[in-house]
Amino acid sequence: MFPFRRNVLAFAALLALSSPVLAGKLAIVIDDFGYRPHNENQVLAMPSAISVAVLPDSPHAREMATKAHNSGHEVLIHLPMAPLSKQPLEKNTLRPEMSSDEIERIIRSAVNNVPYAVGINNHMGSKMTSNLFGMQKVMQALERYNLYFLDSVTIGNTQAMRAAQGTGVKVIKRKVFLDDSQNEADIRVQFNRAIDLARRNGSTIAIGHPHPSTVRVLQQMVYNLPPDITLVKASSLPE
Repeated sequence: MFPFRRNVLAFAALLALSSPVLAGKLAIVIDDFGYRPHNENQVLAMPSAISVAVLPDSPHAREMATKAHNSGHEVLIHLPMAPLSKQPLEKNTLRPEMSSDEIERIIRSAVNNVPYAVGINNHMGSKMTSNLFGMQKVMQALERYNLYFLDSVTIGNTQAMRAAQGTGVKVIKRKVFLDDSQNEADIRVQFNRAIDLARRNGSTIAIGHPHPSTVRVLQQMVYNLPPDITLVKASSLPE
């Protein structure tokens, strides 16, 4: 081999060893906190990079938000929003026809019920999040509380990002639902899909729930992430 070529190859090998591996960032948010403390406490025993979203009118909202914060987890408000389908609604569900004052009252109550919250994501909400005028009222209220918005993307034509324009509200989007099926094999498939998306796009957000099957899969998989995947808090991700 010619000396010049040998030197070039040696330099390339050295550069490859010294260059940092660009990690894919994976954010996991567990919704529906406030109803099942036993399952939720198991989530709180996991790495603190996992974020939790607390239903503001649930019986254990304040307790679980405080526990989550004290154990280093990021807290969001899992705010009920009106769906297109007809189904029983949580108390204080946001609807597009509500006035700005009523939306402000509900968000203020949610902030009071869920201490330490740094963001909000929508519980259901296909009707609300697809309504631009309704979401503009939401974003105006969120700006007053310095909260970011995680769009759960329960409908394809969500208006959340557009509604936040002109405000200081950061909007980030869910890419994977971990447990539409509560079968453990299906949840693993979705978890691996989230890993693949994090690799491909640089980051991704996966949302799950404190079902026993989801908890078991997380207990197995979050401690065995590939070396190029980093678990991060949702708020650390850019729009």
